[in-house]
Amino acid sequence: MQQIMESNDGDGAAKLLRAQTHIWNHIFDFINSMSLKCAVDLGIPDIIHNYGQPMPLSNLLASLPIHPSKTHFIPRLMRILTHSGFFSQHSDTENELQVKYVLTDESMLLLKNHPMSVTPFLHAMLNPIFTTPWNQFSTWFQNDDPTPFETTHGMLFWNCVARDPKLNTQFNDAMATDNQLLSSLVIEKCKGVFDGLQSLVDVGGGAGTLAMGIAKSFPQMECIVLDLPHVVADLQGSENLRYVGGNMFEAIPPADAVLLKWILHAYNDKECVDILKKSKEAIERRGNKGKVIIIDMVMDNEKRDDESVETQLFFDMLMMVLAPGKERNKKEWVKLITSAGFSDYKITPVFGLRSLIEIYP
Repeated sequence: MQQIMESNDGDGAAKLLRAQTHIWNHIFDFINSMSLKCAVDLGIPDIIHNYGQPMPLSNLLASLPIHPSKTHFIPRLMRILTHSGFFSQHSDTENELQVKYVLTDESMLLLKNHPMSVTPFLHAMLNPIFTTPWNQFSTWFQNDDPTPFETTHGMLFWNCVARDPKLNTQFNDAMATDNQLLSSLVIEKCKGVFDGLQSLVDVGGGAGTLAMGIAKSFPQMECIVLDLPHVVADLQGSENLRYVGGNMFEAIPPADAVLLKWILHAYNDKECVDILKKSKEAIERRGNKGKVIIIDMVMDNEKRDDESVETQLFFDMLMMVLAPGKERNKKEWVKLITSAGFSDYKITPVFGLRSLIEIYP
């Protein structure tokens, strides 16, 4: 302690306090997540949106499904969420009850009926089934379990989802909302990627939200969604979209293109190579002009801002805890691609934190 206080720059106490604050912020980071979840559970974004104009606190309090004894806590909840950028506050009066709130770009994506709502993703990722394994993180480092999820629940993440219909629905809804957002971006920014393709198989495509968007934009293309039988059991296709129950480690239907959206990051290197080899077999059965289209993160992009880098690191840790996967940098992606026998690739950072990776036989 004495050495810290007597640092060369004479600012030892200030450094010590900054270090303490930094640690405190990391200890309490979960409060941001849980406060956001609370606001969504109470329907605050939708209530403000439906009001149609900046909403006074008094009107918000009258609209919330809360006990009267809890009304005086809401300004504190709104304060931290405003600080985090989820609401904007208009204070043109000293009367606290007349402070007005409006949505931001971030809270617009929390509206239940927004076509690209991330609310299902929030509910899935903050489900105690997914958050509890973090309490076993250090224990996992001392055993030989593949993931902390298995240390906690005694089974693979995928097996847990398959056994629990409610959890399966919640997880698939979360993936579907992300696919909805991505679908519009894929069609808008990457239309040329699909030119000349007569068929495409979306591997692990879940409810088929992304494949539906592609099928609609390219009516001449045959689109197939491959996923586990329990995922696609009750799903109905359309004129150029059909669902196939199966296992990507065993076989992938032949197609001009294989789409792997947010799939490979959930698996270890050996499993990824196996999936890529099956993908290569699928496109080679239709000739040698096909390709594999990967949508996933590519780490180590120095152009990213601090928040984006941290979010990528969060996802990497998430893959460590829930699944035996990882987020990969360019060098690691190239190693997977060449190990699976592909000859060429193209990486385009076009989807925010994620990139489009095209690989060719």
